[in-house]
Amino acid sequence: MRLLLASACTAALLAGCAVGPDYSPPTAAAPASWQDWRSGQRPAGANGAVDATAPASAIGAASGTTTSAGATAGTAPLSAQWWTLFNDATLDALQARAAQASPDLRTAALRFAQSRMRRVTVAAQRGPTLDATGAATRQRQSEYSAGTRLANAVAPANREELVSMLSSPFTLYQGGFDASWELDLWGRVGRSIESADANVNNAAALLDDVRLAVASELARDYFELRLTQQQLDLLNQDVAAARDSLSLLQARARGGLIDELDVSRQRGLLADLEARMPPLNAQAASLMNQIGLLVDARPGDLTQTLSARPATPLAALPARLPDLSLGLPSQVALRRPDIRAAEARLHGATADIGVAVADLYPRITLGASFGYESYEGSRFGEWGTRAWSVGPSLSLPIFDQGRRRATVVLRQLAQQEAAVDYQQTVLKAWREIDDALTGYDAERGRNASLRAKEAASREAYDLARARYARGLTDFLVELDAERTWIQSRRDLSDSNHQLFMRLIAVYKSVGGGDVDTAGTTASDAAAAPNRPGS
Repeated sequence: MRLLLASACTAALLAGCAVGPDYSPPTAAAPASWQDWRSGQRPAGANGAVDATAPASAIGAASGTTTSAGATAGTAPLSAQWWTLFNDATLDALQARAAQASPDLRTAALRFAQSRMRRVTVAAQRGPTLDATGAATRQRQSEYSAGTRLANAVAPANREELVSMLSSPFTLYQGGFDASWELDLWGRVGRSIESADANVNNAAALLDDVRLAVASELARDYFELRLTQQQLDLLNQDVAAARDSLSLLQARARGGLIDELDVSRQRGLLADLEARMPPLNAQAASLMNQIGLLVDARPGDLTQTLSARPATPLAALPARLPDLSLGLPSQVALRRPDIRAAEARLHGATADIGVAVADLYPRITLGASFGYESYEGSRFGEWGTRAWSVGPSLSLPIFDQGRRRATVVLRQLAQQEAAVDYQQTVLKAWREIDDALTGYDAERGRNASLRAKEAASREAYDLARARYARGLTDFLVELDAERTWIQSRRDLSDSNHQLFMRLIAVYKSVGGGDVDTAGTTASDAAAAPNRPGS
């Protein structure tokens, strides 16, 4: 009975317990009205009218088009490689190169690998350790060591002989094995492994965050470059047309049909257009260098690739931009790397409390050693030269001037800080998503208005030019109409760019990919306006 009781007590002791708080995943408060979102839809008011001032987070709440999964009916999820939506082979190639060569990505990947190796080193504490030892030492004892003092006390008559023997040089041969195992009675090692796992998850989330940031920055810089190139192309068309008009006006002035005032005004317009080209060329070169930095390319390496224009203006961009539909906030939270990283840090901080609490309790280590020891090399390994030891060791903290308890409080404060950081990260995520969706939806409406404005101003310019050619109006009217049309083209080009920037911001805000898309409402933003008569 005693043996059974002792065995049960030993089993319970070895099973141990984990001190400190157990981690419970936090539940972040989501926007109350955020059930679903789809671009172009606004919740209806009490009278059935659409509320144009409602935030994008409320869009779709009253649409009645959501499924049980929180996605808009008729949509298909976008892959994590969201940039393929733009159907741009050059961008796809750059993204693939960045995924392999980006210095930021490589650094984050190495940090992730380091966290995994740190986890391995922590997990190794859970099991026993076994070391092999061996030594062959030539040594001599002092004639006045503790051993010779004992010989003098035991056999004073033979002191000289004993001292001579003890102080004679000899070689000691030793070899064997040492084993030790710390019993994880209070869960210190278990909590350490839990913390290491959380650090691995944090590093993995940060790697995803860097990957998303690099992909987003590369897409932004790429489309910024394409916009700059489009503006240069449009500007070249405007300059060529202005020169043709100037030549025509100069010919008419020489014939006495008009005065020099119209010629001077046209020269001013031409000079204004030409003055805009150098800054755009410099901006294009800078953007190429920035793209090269993201893909680990030297300045000038990508000039030939990025300078090539598509067959038609912005033909590489999609002719239609998608409607967007988002899932529930909890699903979005799982996609955003920064939220996953913040939760992992909170998990790790909670586990660190358990590690600190376990340090308040005693440690028991089981140790054992077995080997051979002999001062005669020929006898080393014989059974008579064996030496062994076995038994537990106890380390009991008694007094450390409050250091261990202060460490517990420090870990608790760090855990509270991580909880606040998690809540702040979630709130920031909701704000970024709502801002991105609102901006995207607003730019779609602005882009449609600017397309109508560009078409109207082009028609007005055609009419003014025709009326001036027939002598029905003066040149100032035509010049003003031309400037208005040029500015409307520039505004539309900028809106096209902003539309893609807004779309990229949406993908980045939701963690990249997994956004439901549907092309039910097409956008012709990529269709660059052509010059009249071209």
